[in-house]
Amino acid sequence: MIVVLYMLLLLATFISMESITWLTHRYVMHGFLWCLHKDHHQVEPGLFEKNDSFFVIFAIPSMLLIGFGTFDKVWWMQSIGFGIMAYGLAYFIVHDVIIHQRFKWFTRSSNKYVRAIRWAHKMHHKHLDRHDGESFGMLLVAKKYREKINQDRKLMAGNKKVDYAPSQD
Repeated sequence: MIVVLYMLLLLATFISMESITWLTHRYVMHGFLWCLHKDHHQVEPGLFEKNDSFFVIFAIPSMLLIGFGTFDKVWWMQSIGFGIMAYGLAYFIVHDVIIHQRFKWFTRSSNKYVRAIRWAHKMHHKHLDRHDGESFGMLLVAKKYREKINQDRKLMAGNKKVDYAPSQD
């Protein structure tokens, strides 16, 4: 029974990380640490960005919680650490692989969720400075972006061209 509680804590941590990520993205990355996030909006050549340092910033509490939780046998700390780590993995897959395609694994998806999350992120990146942004979350997609994708699917079904939609193979 105790294992189930630790699994629920891990899941609760994973879910709460979306809110923590939204707040961090909105008020820290687009706030006082814009100097690290700026190159993500204003792309410069190279494989890595200063923005990648946020991966390390989020990994530190995860590693500490897992390490101290394991060493001291404080399993709730370990659960929270693994919840943060699981969110970090999901974030990497969604943000770096699916959205920005830093790795060419899912380049031509027609999945509604993938299309909506990519559109929401595109709307976030249309703002090149730190002000007047939108769509600061990562895994949850606002209703207006899901509706946009549904509208585009209807237009495409009627053989009308949608500029940013991938070609039908």
